[in-house]
Amino acid sequence: MASSEFTIKDLRHILHEAAGESDGAGVEAGTMDVDFVQLGYDSVALLETGNWIERRFGILLDEETLFDSVTPRALIEAVNAQLTVNGNL
Repeated sequence: MASSEFTIKDLRHILHEAAGESDGAGVEAGTMDVDFVQLGYDSVALLETGNWIERRFGILLDEETLFDSVTPRALIEAVNAQLTVNGNL
């Protein structure tokens, strides 16, 4: 179980691991509000990303939450909200 906040750096690393993209390609401060689809990530990549997040941070992300989080900012906020609910933050 993680005890720290989920950050853009974490997301970039997990996208690299889950989707095979170099350093979470396209995810940076300037693209926090750009849809994952526009950044080149499909639904399979997002499902795998969600699985990696769940394992690494000890939380559960239902598919609705995952697919409603269409931008990096939205996903980071959803993960941090779940970490707060679980008492990990």
